[in-house]
Amino acid sequence: MNKLIEEYDVAVIGAGHAGCEAALASARLGMETIIFTVSVDSIALMPCNPNIGGSSKGHLVKEIDALGGEMGKVIDRTFIQSKMLNQSKGPAVHSLRAQADKKRYSTEMRKVLENTDKLTVKQAEVTELIVEDGIIKGVKTYSGATYLCKAVVLCTGTYLKARCIYGDVSNYTGPNGLQAANYLTDSLIKNGVEMFRFKTGTPARIDKRSIDFSKMEEQKGDERVVPFSFSTDPEDVQIEQESCWLTYTNERTHEIIRANLDRSPLYSGMIEGTGPRYCPSIEDKVVKFADKPRHQVFIEPEGLDTNEMYVGGMSSSLPEDVQHEMYHSVPGLEHAKIVRNAYAIEYDCINPRQLHATLEFKNIKNLFSGGQFNGSSGYEEAAAQGLVAGINAALKIKGKELMVLDRSEAYIGVLIDDLVTKENHEPYRMMTSRAEYRLLLRQDNADLRLRKKGYEVGLISEEQYQALLKKEQQIRQEIERVEKATVGKTQEVQELLESYNSTPLTSGSTLGELIRRPELNYEILAPIDKNRPELSWDVKEQVNINIKYDGYIRRQLKQVEQFKKLEKKQIPSDINYDEVKSLRIEAVQKLKLYQPLNIGQASRISGVSPADISVLLVYLESRR
Repeated sequence: MNKLIEEYDVAVIGAGHAGCEAALASARLGMETIIFTVSVDSIALMPCNPNIGGSSKGHLVKEIDALGGEMGKVIDRTFIQSKMLNQSKGPAVHSLRAQADKKRYSTEMRKVLENTDKLTVKQAEVTELIVEDGIIKGVKTYSGATYLCKAVVLCTGTYLKARCIYGDVSNYTGPNGLQAANYLTDSLIKNGVEMFRFKTGTPARIDKRSIDFSKMEEQKGDERVVPFSFSTDPEDVQIEQESCWLTYTNERTHEIIRANLDRSPLYSGMIEGTGPRYCPSIEDKVVKFADKPRHQVFIEPEGLDTNEMYVGGMSSSLPEDVQHEMYHSVPGLEHAKIVRNAYAIEYDCINPRQLHATLEFKNIKNLFSGGQFNGSSGYEEAAAQGLVAGINAALKIKGKELMVLDRSEAYIGVLIDDLVTKENHEPYRMMTSRAEYRLLLRQDNADLRLRKKGYEVGLISEEQYQALLKKEQQIRQEIERVEKATVGKTQEVQELLESYNSTPLTSGSTLGELIRRPELNYEILAPIDKNRPELSWDVKEQVNINIKYDGYIRRQLKQVEQFKKLEKKQIPSDINYDEVKSLRIEAVQKLKLYQPLNIGQASRISGVSPADISVLLVYLESRR
């Protein structure tokens, strides 16, 4: 019997946020690419929260954009509210977050995929990997068709053997009732891939018309919206925005939950998968934070053409009748009509320790992996990994050096390094606190950090790169000018200082010295800065931050220098750790398991102590 056989350069399995970035990167780098999805209607689906960005996740989206990815551009075209979070704190933790029109986001991303040269979209379930002599050769689908290819990127998200659960209701479906992918796990296990079982959850969706907003606090967007993408004109994102709303759980809500914990699949043992610690269900919050009298609940619109509202902060897997009672106990939701019940979803994913920092499998050549399938959570974390995996799949085929971002270069570097060097027993979530060099890795300078890499890879155009070089030059020149420009103790200067409760001058001062005062900044000093050139807002922002935090930035750059020295000390691939005398047994076991590429990576493996690193350095020196 004849079966279909087709050939491509790269096959991407899954069309969620990771798959979209992987396929676009691969195709744009000249590879004939095919992307498989169980449903074309679910491309770039947002099965959970209706937003992109947020604390630390905003950094990831900006970095994806700086490297030539798509997420930032699409959310700029489809957002309905935008907010810069943590504005009362320093610039290292400022994070952009946008409410998305979920349907429009998905439609826009699908449009981009369908109109990208060298990219084929295929609705089919991939059931088998074709691996020969430790090298991926292609994939097979449920219908028996064979797709031969030079590299494969796995981006299966939460679809592998997915099971949706609330109360005693259990359905073997993917998110939003979509078809699960039930066969690929067996093929992965057959090829020696170690699997985990994780879970995540989502809250109920309620009908907007049944909400009493008068009992809630209105949450408006920023007056001046900052775009995600460095190529979006800031004027294009100044739109009329939708409101979100804030309410709270109360003791009554908590009583209902506590009285029904025995009916929660989380506590009855019905759910086996491990859930995300930093995005717990409401029943988890009530149990673990028993001293808290209330928890925040955000009511967020899912789009402009729907009345569905997302109940942020109240994800659950409690039975339907309990959900009904629980949501109705929240102020403003007393008569809420539930459109979709909250549920938990269990799915198969891999132990990410099996991957190199390039996101290629250590034991299967040319097989790459990205997204929630790698044991992470979140749309942004997924997209970041998908982009890196797609870029590296294309570079591998071209015979070029693969791209690895380290911890001092990008949040994406921190994310991937944490996944491949640390033990993850729960879905991994990015946070600003995970980045040691976060003052350098701000979201506002992602283009200055990563545009060049995107250009070298081939995803950033010559025009975009030249614009970056011009921006760098303008920043440099303006910092130099401001550090030298002096002002005297004129009446105009003293009045300006007085209006901001700033100490008057007793002698002349440079503008740079004044900018460093906590109560002042580059913009405030415009009236007394007579030679100021016309500059764009993003250049001014960089000038202000670089002058204001100069001492801290210098200190962090010195730390990065030390870090880079350890990263440069390569560990030979043929090293036999059993021969390294004085290494502790646990260190030998962990080093064999992780196969670190350099001393820096080895030092971050849990179970490898500073003393073990010293022993390893001495051994490598003697071997050299």
